[in-house]
Amino acid sequence: MMNQSENKKNIGKRFVAGLIDYVLLYSLIFAYLYSFGESNDEGGVSVTGIAAIVPFIMWFVIIVLTEVFYGATLGNSIMKLKPKSLTTSNGELTFTQSIKRHLFDPIDMFPFGIIGILTIKTSSKNQRLGDIIANTTVVEMKR
Repeated sequence: MMNQSENKKNIGKRFVAGLIDYVLLYSLIFAYLYSFGESNDEGGVSVTGIAAIVPFIMWFVIIVLTEVFYGATLGNSIMKLKPKSLTTSNGELTFTQSIKRHLFDPIDMFPFGIIGILTIKTSSKNQRLGDIIANTTVVEMKR
């Protein structure tokens, strides 16, 4: 059961945490593309073949594995937030819950996070769509 201090919407903090995580991720992906990619017909840079899986691996390590093994992504840690399972007795996220949460990031963050903000504001447990699907929520870390 969540206590009163844990049951906050923290929309501003959650927005900044997501921004930190995805600026880091996209910066690394762009650096990878411009280091190892080839110019394409549209004037951009792309990778093909097995090299195209590297951005997915970056997402998986930086977002999913960091959350599972360290309890929070870098952005959530900086903002003193922690995703919490609503189904496990210790509140720790499972691997599957982390993947489910973040597979819905593109929907929650589109456009400009409005979908995530609206679902956090209207859900009883302050959940965005990814949290609802994964049966998780985000709480403030105890100091």
